[in-house]
Amino acid sequence: MLQVGLSLRRSPGGADSGFLTDEGDTTGTGEEIFGSSPVTVVITSEADTWDIDISSCLGCGQFVDWDRMPDPEQQTHIPRDILSKSPKELKKLAREGYWAVSRALRAQVYHQLIQQVSCRLVTPDALVYRDVASRLFGKMSVSSYPLPEFLEGCSMPTYCLNPAGVTALKKILICIGNLFPDITYSPILPSLVALLLHYSEDEAQCFENISRLIASNSPHTSYIDQSFLAHQASCMTFGDLANKHCPAAHKLIASTSENVFEVYSEWLSWLFHDLPFNYAIRVFDVYLLEGQKVLYRIALALLKQYRLSVTSTELEGTDIKADLQAFVQNITEHVSVDKLLERAFSIRLFSRKEIWLLQMANRKALMERGITMVQNRQSFHLAIDMQNFSSSIVTAQEMRIIWSWIPERFSLSSPLLLFSTSEDGCSLQRFYTCCEGYEPTVLLLKTTEGEVCGAFLSSDWSERKKSGATSGFFGTGECFVFTVRPEMERYEWVFIKKPELAKAVPRSRQRSPSPSPASLLSSSPDGRSTSSNHLTVPTPQRKGRLSPFLAIRHFLLPSKTASMFMCGSREGIIIGGGGGQALSLDANLLWGHTEHCETFDNPPLCQENFKVQLLEVWGFQNV
Repeated sequence: MLQVGLSLRRSPGGADSGFLTDEGDTTGTGEEIFGSSPVTVVITSEADTWDIDISSCLGCGQFVDWDRMPDPEQQTHIPRDILSKSPKELKKLAREGYWAVSRALRAQVYHQLIQQVSCRLVTPDALVYRDVASRLFGKMSVSSYPLPEFLEGCSMPTYCLNPAGVTALKKILICIGNLFPDITYSPILPSLVALLLHYSEDEAQCFENISRLIASNSPHTSYIDQSFLAHQASCMTFGDLANKHCPAAHKLIASTSENVFEVYSEWLSWLFHDLPFNYAIRVFDVYLLEGQKVLYRIALALLKQYRLSVTSTELEGTDIKADLQAFVQNITEHVSVDKLLERAFSIRLFSRKEIWLLQMANRKALMERGITMVQNRQSFHLAIDMQNFSSSIVTAQEMRIIWSWIPERFSLSSPLLLFSTSEDGCSLQRFYTCCEGYEPTVLLLKTTEGEVCGAFLSSDWSERKKSGATSGFFGTGECFVFTVRPEMERYEWVFIKKPELAKAVPRSRQRSPSPSPASLLSSSPDGRSTSSNHLTVPTPQRKGRLSPFLAIRHFLLPSKTASMFMCGSREGIIIGGGGGQALSLDANLLWGHTEHCETFDNPPLCQENFKVQLLEVWGFQNV
């Protein structure tokens, strides 16, 4: 068991908390301060122990080291009805930093908001904490206890806590370990307890509030990941969102780091370990009202800001993980907290439910790789080793970037060559035979002019058979097309870039008819399709094959030609439709055509009419 050694003395009096009175006035010194680099206490070895002073509950304000909070509290009149405002109004006030004007206001708002969190019926409260703390630590002034196992290897930011606050932090964490035995891994928990302690009357109140966040049972909402499985799924979900919303930063990281997932696995540490206190507490303000989704927003805003501050040449030979951490720690040099939050809330994310579905899909992928709920850490490496990768079309570095574009739950698997014209011949039937049964797949194509392009295809090619002779388009909005040479660029489903174009589909909506694939492959002399290209709603995915938030049956689309992902017949294959075809190949896999299409809003991926030199299809091992 890991233990931490520290002997603490009673803090001298401390500052008054400045809580609201019944008349709405503030009392206390009025010296609330923000702005300090976090101080980290690292768990080092099993030999270390630390001492707990049972008399550390000295009253309100005792936990803060005021000398490390240099900005004085702003005096302001606090409206008497502030705590009775609607959730929407409170959300707006929190985003604008209203709580920052008064320590008293922030303390009361925190307590009230957390008391309104829906949680399990049996959730430990302040009385339980006092009883358990008395039983664990006894009546003696000093006791020695190990930290909970779920904190093994985790750092512990203390922000602006004084020695008594650090002791209180550890006592609360020990009681959490005692009363929540199901928690097996939670690196974010020490930071949240530390932040709450700055605005708590005593240890018991802080414990009760953090317990309610742990025990939250609101649908599609989670405040605190409590297992390695949940934590890793959140990291993968952030990777998916960074892939979608920060393509420039994602491409930069993929091109300079051999392990993109390892970089993204630190995203929560950016917010609640590396950010200075006055930034972290503003993040906490909105987090209490909006849940984990807001953390994704702010981390994405940090990633975007990081991309603006560096160039690829500056990062050559640099440890990008450490560079990102240093950037966040020095964020005050780059952007104010108000501007950071403003940029975060300008990012249009999917809904909370859709993000939850993505997290569940990522969790399922991890479980298929043997990660369980009960383990506290994972020993094996999740990154894909491209050193042994060999393709006749792309290099290992190019494949690493392509692999970074695909959804995280699939990118955990190594590439598996399914079909190659150099080995299997130029036969469409052979193409189908080799590729059927695999989902998803990556198609790579090299022309006789040396241009390279391709597509990520989310559905099994056998889906083409399900509509019989009228087989049309299938697939989901996770499909995308891309170019590799001369330039690497990705073109996603148009509704990812322009989500405002799509609305939720009503239950009564009827499916639209499919276009005939034969008619789509019969082009006019100028290369344009003569089909009307009506929308085909894909067949629902098989059970266990989650494709969250991007199956087009979930959307009411204003254009019936902007969701045509994959189409296959005896005459050839088509990827992307609507006003044109992003990529089409004939039955001999020798000749192809590319042009702008409405589904991906892409330019031609290479010369519009081209001859195929090589074609490969890659699947995913163990998927």
